[in-house]
Amino acid sequence: MSRTRAQKEDKAGPFFLATLVLWFVSVLFEILFHRRSQLLSIVAGCFFYQLANWVVRAFVSRDPLFVNTSVSLLHSTITSSSEVEDMKISYAKMQSQWDMLHYGLYSGWIPSILMHHLILLICFTLALYRNVTINYLILTLICELHSIFLHVRKVRRMAGVRDAKSKIVMAEWVLNVVTYIVARAGAHLLITAKLIWDAPKLERALSCHLHCLGCSE
Repeated sequence: MSRTRAQKEDKAGPFFLATLVLWFVSVLFEILFHRRSQLLSIVAGCFFYQLANWVVRAFVSRDPLFVNTSVSLLHSTITSSSEVEDMKISYAKMQSQWDMLHYGLYSGWIPSILMHHLILLICFTLALYRNVTINYLILTLICELHSIFLHVRKVRRMAGVRDAKSKIVMAEWVLNVVTYIVARAGAHLLITAKLIWDAPKLERALSCHLHCLGCSE
């Protein structure tokens, strides 16, 4: 699962690579020409997660899927255990998108994982540019609690720990179910309900659209 898949998916890859380049150029444009120095943390964050990528690849495993999943686990843990910001998910998704494109970790004509990352990049970056919807979109990051255990399950399986009767696997399964109900399904239902309740208060149509799209992801 290396560059062979990337070559086969060359109809999807170039498109998503182009959108990633355009996104990064737009961030640099905002920093340089609109003096949005606070966006520099996006650039710094990209380098941080890329450094984590290199460390895992150098000292743990060179398997691209294992490396990508491990870095995604790091991102989910940091995001859910700290005071989250839109910029944190922006640079994390950017690095993950680049990694998947570089190593061909996707499949299909319209890869769902690449589309997921693209939509999140658009929603969270536009929120930063326009200074709208930020509170709602930050609340959606509660679902990263569930993502932690999704990534743990993937890493566990790649590490060969598959005994369904073991305490580790059973504990991980329980935590997966609980965090899905509370942190993903439950949180999104509450946020969506509040969004509908607050819709008349939103002054711009863009705000409502970003709320809805961001929550759906």
